[in-house]
Amino acid sequence: MDPTLAYTELTPDDILTSLEQVGYACDGRFLALNSYENRVYQVGIENADAVVAKFYRPGRWSDDAIHEEHDFSVELAAQEIPVVAPLQQDGISLHHCGPFRVSVSPCKGGRAPDLDNEQLLRQLGRLVARIHLVGSTDTFKHRPTIDIASYGEASIDFLLENEFIPFEMNDVYEGIVDHLLDNVVNCYDRAGNVAEIRLHADFHPGNVLVNQEQLHIVDLDDARHGPSIQDLWMFLSGDRHEQQPQLSALLEGYEEFRRFDPRELHLIEALRSLRIVHYAAWLARRWDDPAFKRGFPWFNSRRFWDEHILTLREQIALMDEAPLSYST
Repeated sequence: MDPTLAYTELTPDDILTSLEQVGYACDGRFLALNSYENRVYQVGIENADAVVAKFYRPGRWSDDAIHEEHDFSVELAAQEIPVVAPLQQDGISLHHCGPFRVSVSPCKGGRAPDLDNEQLLRQLGRLVARIHLVGSTDTFKHRPTIDIASYGEASIDFLLENEFIPFEMNDVYEGIVDHLLDNVVNCYDRAGNVAEIRLHADFHPGNVLVNQEQLHIVDLDDARHGPSIQDLWMFLSGDRHEQQPQLSALLEGYEEFRRFDPRELHLIEALRSLRIVHYAAWLARRWDDPAFKRGFPWFNSRRFWDEHILTLREQIALMDEAPLSYST
């Protein structure tokens, strides 16, 4: 099955039938949740709480890699870390329903975190540290590492080889990304040989649900190896002046449970740069999926690439600056 067009024939009846096949008595209600890489639905269950069903995009992860995601989630939940782990039916968390792999999780509600709330940032820092304490005890065997080759070089090659960059901008783009990757390498060199552990790896405000005093952490679909700062930097927003107290609050909480290596601060803008390039290539790889054309109508326009190149120029300058600071 073409992974880009995998969902074009996934109907509501298919969704409910798949859940029935797994063993859930659906009451007919379902709601599509905000997800593009996979398809995720809130499904009503007779005489029970609703569940969330994830239909994994065919061809993206192997079964072994998905099992590692599930096992990591269960491992974290067993330590009373509020990760929403998949439910099991007869000891099985990954189900094969027609052409799709499907998992089912409890349905947890909440809002995105308020990043101006320093107390909440400290709480997030504590949770990330606890995730990393567990993540550092073992390694993935079937999941990759966040690195320059896969996030940077492969993404750039895909965009150029598939002619997503407007022809008249090719030379400018190639010059910019060469400079960008040189600066990324320099940031990694300044950081030195930092530890790489199992991470959430896509830990941004959209993957944290706040319900009064309770936090729920969702969507470990992108779990990989990488430096600890990867699970922290996406909670930094605004300019340097605004980011500094946010970082301090996160790390104050983090260091209540686990020591943070300050050399990793050199990687913040490098990882942000890699994510920007990787995100553009992700949109390009999925561009034939009709949901992407509806959800990202601005992508692949001249204006998008003008703004993208401007953003990369800004990242080059930021990587030349001293990193944010933190002292215990």
